Amino acid sequence: MCTRNNTFGEKLKQLRLVSGIACEEICNDIGISSDNLQDIESGFTVPDWELIVRFASLYQQDEEWLLAQLISDEAMKWDVKDEDNGIVSEPTSVAYKQKALFEETSLYNPYKLESRRYIGSKAKLTDWIIGVIKREAPDTHTFCDIFSGTGSVANKALDIYDKVIVNDTLVSNHVIYGAFFGKGEWNRDKLCSILDKYNAINPNDVEENWFSENYGGKYFSNDIAKMIGYVRQDIENKKSFLSEKECDILLASLIYCMDRLANTVGHYDAYIKKIIKPQEFSLRLVNARSLDNVEIHQEDANKLAKKVKADVVYLDPPYNSRQYCRFYHVYETLVKWDMPKLYGVALKPKPENMSIYCTSRAVDAFEDLIYSLDAKVIVVSYNNTYNSKSNSSKNKIRLSQIKRILDSCGSTTIYEHRHQFFNAGKTSFEGHKEFLFVTKIDENKRNRSLTTLLRWG
Repeated sequence: MCTRNNTFGEKLKQLRLVSGIACEEICNDIGISSDNLQDIESGFTVPDWELIVRFASLYQQDEEWLLAQLISDEAMKWDVKDEDNGIVSEPTSVAYKQKALFEETSLYNPYKLESRRYIGSKAKLTDWIIGVIKREAPDTHTFCDIFSGTGSVANKALDIYDKVIVNDTLVSNHVIYGAFFGKGEWNRDKLCSILDKYNAINPNDVEENWFSENYGGKYFSNDIAKMIGYVRQDIENKKSFLSEKECDILLASLIYCMDRLANTVGHYDAYIKKIIKPQEFSLRLVNARSLDNVEIHQEDANKLAKKVKADVVYLDPPYNSRQYCRFYHVYETLVKWDMPKLYGVALKPKPENMSIYCTSRAVDAFEDLIYSLDAKVIVVSYNNTYNSKSNSSKNKIRLSQIKRILDSCGSTTIYEHRHQFFNAGKTSFEGHKEFLFVTKIDENKRNRSLTTLLRWG
């Protein structure tokens, strides 16, 4: 039997083994047979662009990076033919088409909102979540995502609802929302020109700066850290020349670039203790839109709940003791650019924006939030991570507690979905499921429950 040495297929196989997803589940999600999967991993079949996108989504990889792996295998393979009595070499048809498509998508296509690593991301569940909400609450026009995180659910809602309220306590997420869909004027050509100048700089010509002195050789290679610090300071220097929207776009573009270059497993609670290989610093814009139907907040959810009103309020609170402000402190420091004193091996600043939902008081905070919301329908995402070997990964609120609190305010329907979520550590969660609680509010029932709670509380 003739076999091919196809490293792309081997890389796909490695991604499958690392993901821990069963072959049967992969085939169902991707829409191929087990024989097709085996042929691809063995190198007998080359997947097309659409299939690569599906693999990238399933294995939580950047689709452009995955396509680049294919190109590196295929682009140097040539067909030789006789043309006009001369020998002419040209790329194989598959490689040629894929390379052209890669150049089109990679060089000019902006970063997508969902294409960064983030614990608790709902990017792979967004269609399911929004689909359930639209079925359960069809005649609704305003939507509030009060723990927005990556913003993937809010981003989907923006194309459906007349008004969308977006909120998160992290300043880095606030900037990202402003970049991707916040209101404001911006000039694409001007920003592309700025990024072109950054990308043309030789890191050897850049001086050491606060960012490289603290994070170089740790979270990033020293050259990359120098470039990040240089770009961040230059954005600061250009603020009088940029609109607020343009500043947000440049900062978000820098964050998404950093996510691909970071010497981490996807967060900044620790860095990988190994020699960092040389990398290329290359910026491109995020997929920015300027929308009029969005209202962006950076506030404690329980405080905001007392001031906003929406037909549908979606809640995706932190589930465990892992504080997002500590996991993404490098982005927080980058955006604020206050150059704080850093502590410990992980080089974190003093704590701030700590969430009560990551503590033993999470149930009380959740109950207060539910009774404070002015909404027709409340939707809650939560999972079943209660038996983790890591205490920091165990959920703070029981599913039964969520249902009890929601049932005191109206009628609740529960949906579930198997979910191979982004796990930034080594903790294994078997049988992981995401639950979606959809509660249609009965104000009389909620008021009676609140009266009883106040009487006996």
